[in-house]
Amino acid sequence: MSLEGLFPIDKWNFKSQSILHDLPAEEHDQLFAHATEQRIHKNEVLFREGTFPKDIFFIKQGKIKKYRTDREGKEQIIYIANNGELIGYHAVLAEERYPDAAAALEDSIVVFIPKEDFLHTLEHSTTLSQKLLKTLSHEFTVLTTSISVFAQRSVRERLAIALIVLREKFKEGTVAGNPVEIGMSRSDLAGIVGTGIENVVRALTEFKKLGILDTQGRKIFIYDVKKLIDLSGYMHAAS
Repeated sequence: MSLEGLFPIDKWNFKSQSILHDLPAEEHDQLFAHATEQRIHKNEVLFREGTFPKDIFFIKQGKIKKYRTDREGKEQIIYIANNGELIGYHAVLAEERYPDAAAALEDSIVVFIPKEDFLHTLEHSTTLSQKLLKTLSHEFTVLTTSISVFAQRSVRERLAIALIVLREKFKEGTVAGNPVEIGMSRSDLAGIVGTGIENVVRALTEFKKLGILDTQGRKIFIYDVKKLIDLSGYMHAAS
C-alpha cells in the first residue's frame, strides 16, 4: 500500500540517495577511487560519538542506525539509514568530531570513502555541491519535523509514526499483498520512540489486538498501515 496522500513520508526520511544520483562518471570514479568495501555485522559499530572522522560511508546493502547515548547508557536513535544512503559526511564538512555514533542494525555491506577524496571531489564538482546542499536542507526539515511532532505526541502515537517510517525502510523485496516485515529489537524500537522497552511492548500488544500487526520474536509484521496512520495523530499534530 502506497502512503501517497495519506502520510508525508518524505518529511521523515533523508534523501542522501540522491547525492550520488546522476553524478558525472568522472566525478563518481574520483569519489570512489580509493574506497574500500567492508561487511559490517549486526551491532558492529561503524563510528563512535566524539571521534574524528576519517571516512564517509555509502551503505551498499543493509541498515545502519545513528544514535546518541545518554549518561545512563540509554540509546536515543536519531535515524535509520538504508540502502544507497550516505552517512558520516556532516562531521567531515564541519571539520568536527562525530556528534553521534553509528552501528549496523543488521548485517550490512558498507563502502568506506576517504574524507580526502570526498572533499577533493566536492571542491571540483558543482553537481555534488548542489546535491549536497539540497540534501542538507531537506535533512533539516526532517529533523525539525521529528522534534516538533514527537514532542507533542504520546508514546502510542510516536510508536505508530515510527512503525510507518520503518515499514517504508523495510518494504523493499516484499511481495505485493504480503505484510512488511520489520526486523528490530524492542530495545532499538524504544530508542527510536524515546521511551522504555516496557512501554513499547505494551503498545505493540495493543496494536496486535487491533489487528494492525503481528509479532514473532523480534520480527514485526505490519498488516494495516492505514490504521497506524489513524492512530499516529499525525494530521492533528501537523494542523
